[in-house]
Amino acid sequence: MTSVVDPSPTLPRLGFEWPGGPEFSEVIGREWLVTNGRGGYASGTVAGCNTRRYHGLFIPSLPKRGRTVLLARLVEEARVAGQTYLLGAEEHADGQSHQDGVAVLRSFSLDGLIPSWEYELGPARLRRKLMMVHGENTLFVMWEHLSGPEVSLRLRPFPVVRPHDLPIPQESLEPIVRIQGTRLEIQASSDAPPMRMRVHSACAAPFVGLSQTSQAQLYRTERARGYDHTEIQHSPGYFECTVGPEQTLALGVTTDDWWLLDRDVAQTFALERERERKLLNRAPEEAHWGVPARLVLAADQFIIDPTRPADDAWARSIGQDARSVIAGYHWFTDWGRDTMISHEGLALCTGRYREAAAILRTFQHYVKNGLIPNYFPDGENEGVYHTADATMWFFHAVDRYLETTGDEELLRDMFPTLASIVEHHQKGTRFNIGVDPADGLLRQGQEGYQLTWMDAKVDGWVVTPRRGKAVEINALWFNALRLMATWAERLGKDPNPYMGAAERVYGSFNKRFWNPATHCLFDVVDGENGRDDPAIRPNQVFAISLRYPVLRRERWEAVVEVVRRDLLTPVGLRSLAPGQQDYKANYDGDLRARDAAYHQGTVWGWLIGHYIDATLKVNPDIKAARALLQGLEHHLEHAGVGQISEIFDATEPYRPRGCIAQAWSVAEALRVFLKTHVT
Repeated sequence: MTSVVDPSPTLPRLGFEWPGGPEFSEVIGREWLVTNGRGGYASGTVAGCNTRRYHGLFIPSLPKRGRTVLLARLVEEARVAGQTYLLGAEEHADGQSHQDGVAVLRSFSLDGLIPSWEYELGPARLRRKLMMVHGENTLFVMWEHLSGPEVSLRLRPFPVVRPHDLPIPQESLEPIVRIQGTRLEIQASSDAPPMRMRVHSACAAPFVGLSQTSQAQLYRTERARGYDHTEIQHSPGYFECTVGPEQTLALGVTTDDWWLLDRDVAQTFALERERERKLLNRAPEEAHWGVPARLVLAADQFIIDPTRPADDAWARSIGQDARSVIAGYHWFTDWGRDTMISHEGLALCTGRYREAAAILRTFQHYVKNGLIPNYFPDGENEGVYHTADATMWFFHAVDRYLETTGDEELLRDMFPTLASIVEHHQKGTRFNIGVDPADGLLRQGQEGYQLTWMDAKVDGWVVTPRRGKAVEINALWFNALRLMATWAERLGKDPNPYMGAAERVYGSFNKRFWNPATHCLFDVVDGENGRDDPAIRPNQVFAISLRYPVLRRERWEAVVEVVRRDLLTPVGLRSLAPGQQDYKANYDGDLRARDAAYHQGTVWGWLIGHYIDATLKVNPDIKAARALLQGLEHHLEHAGVGQISEIFDATEPYRPRGCIAQAWSVAEALRVFLKTHVT
């Protein structure tokens, strides 16, 4: 394999070339992702073989349904000079594997955000690329004839209709088909939204109504994760097309209006490239090329219009856009904690200040009982609020926004909400979240709930309950109180109540959290049965990394050294030190096994950001800090190509796991790439 990187300051290119074709194992593990800014997406493997129930060519986010797989795949059969070639690959439940498309694959690239494949079909060369139109539930796939004789293509769609994260139905549906001239409408079931399709071709491209039922498709990743992993699909027919020398052929798919498919497809791709160039131009100059440029584009895939009717109503009333953040692809929705941690990297480090304000105002609108939502279930309007730390991260996000933009209007509008949040926490709110009057520290915990970011739960088992006074929540609480004092003074209000509360937290924290036996901080004090938890976890770095560190300065070096020694890896921080009770080196197996490891050793990429913040406060060596990012830079070529995964195994080779694209992983990597930029 030859890795190719285009140094263009406009649209970064990440690509791979295989003059003789790749090994199947090399391309089956690399995945691509295309998004539309509304929560919808298309995704698959470079091999063209679906390995997850979440893979599909067209997975729009639909009202009341959420993200729904409508077009599972498109089987492409090419005929050149009397020879037939298949461009994809598939694995069957009976153990058979068909890898024909991999044998003729010669390159794959991510040009900006547009994935592109090149195939050598005997004497002909063909390129395929695809995109989703930003802000629409519309997909375009284009085939470009590069050289050689004409290519006849048979394009067979396999429509389905199923929520992307629910068990796979074991019976295929007989889709309803309507043909209107060059237009084809497929409804996978009577209650499904219609999927409209149109082929753009210089030659006739009839739809041939010869149906076909597939072999049981095997999704290897779902099998390894202990989920339903086979699916039988039904296709109502195929398009018969021809693409000649220097010609293009395109297929458009939408759940929106027909006219959206009547556009010039080449121009639509050009408009997407221009949109991406504008994203780069909006970002700081040092993010116009290289890894930061790639991360700026990766960040775009998480910022969405949540398309909730309730959001539209309030947003129109104040002349504001509604915006939120998908926490990770493929299965996460918009989460409050992830949004606030990601906010700076996704929206501020990319120069997207209007969207940054919209995100903050969106979550301000949903504050209830002093809490922002933990997450919004797919397709629903109401949030779920069981979180103790997301609201504290809200203060951090507001601070970073104000520091970057100086938006006094937002501060004036936001301050009453923030003051109410503090009051609710001081009096006590849901899930036993509230200040302990004995020491001013923030405690939390309710049986059966996982309230911190270490939130794994399976079959009623909360893996890391962390009930009591968690170290990062109190670091965030102190930071929030100090920020409120600063903002109150800025607005001509009395800062003393906030400053007094902060001083009490500072004294209690440094008295209670220092563990002389380990020369670092307890993870939780006053925890289960009144005990203090000495587990060595990364949560203690926030006592140093935030704007207002709650830990006394003379203890910073010791904490950073323990974290470096026991938790640091090339791709982030371990969630628990090796050798500790319950430590798990690998994240694999069924759901219970994975959740048992999720925060018990598994490496989290997003933590590298605050670790670098902490190390730079101890030792301002920019080059040494930048070197800590080399592992994540290399990772961009693996798993989700051009993206950063959610988690990694805790030992070499630090195999990527979980989501192939995680908002806070990308956001924090971009933020500290820019922070450690050397001119």
